[in-house]
Amino acid sequence: MKILIKALAKSQGSKWQVILDQNTVTFRSEAEARAFASTLQGRIQAPHQFPESQQRAAG
Repeated sequence: MKILIKALAKSQGSKWQVILDQNTVTFRSEAEARAFASTLQGRIQAPHQFPESQQRAAG
């Protein structure tokens, strides 16, 4: 999954966007955008476990 961070046009002020697939989130500063992207990346890469009921259904 690709996460992009980009500055918006100067006419809109100094706002930044984090883009994940078709979703965008706008921030007031580059620091806020980078912190969000870092947290998001960490959550995506974290180990995930299916609930026990779904594990039984798949097995």
